[in-house]
Amino acid sequence: MSTNLIRYRVSTRRSAELTLLIGAWLIGVFAWILVDASTDAASLGGWTSLLSAGVLLLVTHGVVRWQAPYADPLLLPSVAALNMLGLAMIHRLDAAAAQRAASNGSPPPTPDVYLQLTWMLVGLIAFIVVLTFVGDHRRLQRFTFTAGFAGIVLLFLPLLPIIGTEVNGAQLWISLFGLTFQPGELAKVALTIFFAGFLVGRRHSLALVHKKILGIGIPRGKDVGPLFLVWIFALLVLILERDLGTSLLLFGLFTVMLYVATGRRSWVLIGALLLAVGGALAYRLFGHVQIRFDVWLRPFDDANGNGYQIVQSLYGLANGGIFGTGWGQGYPQLVPFAKTDFITSALGEELGLMGLIAILLLFAIIVERGARAAVATRDPFGNLFAIGLTTVIGLQTFIVIGGVTRLVPLTGLTTPFLSYGGSSLVANYIIIGILIRISNAARAPEITDDQLVLRQDVETK
Repeated sequence: MSTNLIRYRVSTRRSAELTLLIGAWLIGVFAWILVDASTDAASLGGWTSLLSAGVLLLVTHGVVRWQAPYADPLLLPSVAALNMLGLAMIHRLDAAAAQRAASNGSPPPTPDVYLQLTWMLVGLIAFIVVLTFVGDHRRLQRFTFTAGFAGIVLLFLPLLPIIGTEVNGAQLWISLFGLTFQPGELAKVALTIFFAGFLVGRRHSLALVHKKILGIGIPRGKDVGPLFLVWIFALLVLILERDLGTSLLLFGLFTVMLYVATGRRSWVLIGALLLAVGGALAYRLFGHVQIRFDVWLRPFDDANGNGYQIVQSLYGLANGGIFGTGWGQGYPQLVPFAKTDFITSALGEELGLMGLIAILLLFAIIVERGARAAVATRDPFGNLFAIGLTTVIGLQTFIVIGGVTRLVPLTGLTTPFLSYGGSSLVANYIIIGILIRISNAARAPEITDDQLVLRQDVETK
């Protein structure tokens, strides 16, 4: 008998991540060049912004290589591609605003793309901080109830009389020292920690079946309490802050995590029933909810009033057709709030259906890779936590793009990584940082990186 020891290293695929990251940056650069060529908006500041974004992404890649060498190589490049496309479209809309101001004889407005780049810097710093200081995601389980309390405080902080600020009819913002921020974005992360920690400890009792109706197991009455409580909080957000999007997102998030924790379809049915009841009550009691539903069902009945935004969005998507009008060749500035709520409509007009499909595929990659990390992780808390964070991005994307395309009512949420807005961008980079940490733990071998794997090849003569 002879024994051969063959030594090899486990591949981390960081070089593949670097290549894809450079490709994502080049996509944004190419889009920026096309915008400049079409609108004569070229400037030294624009090229400085592009180079700054490239340096930030390279630094972030270096931190991932150092702190999470076994993490999924597709998560960061997919996010970077979306972020760069968002910057290019905001730059395109800035150029349209400057042209409109020049034609009216008004002073040119301050470009929003530079502020968005600043928020990108803040988001990447938050990403690096999370990746550096959260060495083990399982430690976050210790803060289950602390995170729950913090999430509720953040969620209702805009209701305070001094710092709370109302924007476009929704009480979602706080203003401190001249800066405005949407604390509900960070509340999503905190509440996901709470949901994961709570469900890990209660999943066995929540999975118990009290009786069956039509072959579907119905849980015990006392176990329905957590879902009912989240339903109440979602309604309070809708009632007090007039925020349909966040209330729908939080309730959907908890329902998905509850189903994953227990495997019981009955929870999904109960959640759907509570959602239908809540929607019916909101429609009957609150005028702003009635307007949103009426605009969703019959937008052309009031095309110049409440339905103007969605009608212009549909016209823009129709104008884009299959392959789009091209960067700088459409009229996305005609849609109100094109930089925030309706940036996917602006992208759909200038990139067409094929461009939107490509963007949706990038979101699909993020969701698929997040779900893969959840399945592969070795602890139940990490499994639920990763599923919850992935659901936040996937469900928010569905709600926003569904609203823009009239699949669901408009909610006022922003598209992750694409839309203008610092609160959402920073919170979503935190989510990606945690997902990369969980992915690294799931993909890493049992030995350390500096050790060599030994494979014993035994030949029997």
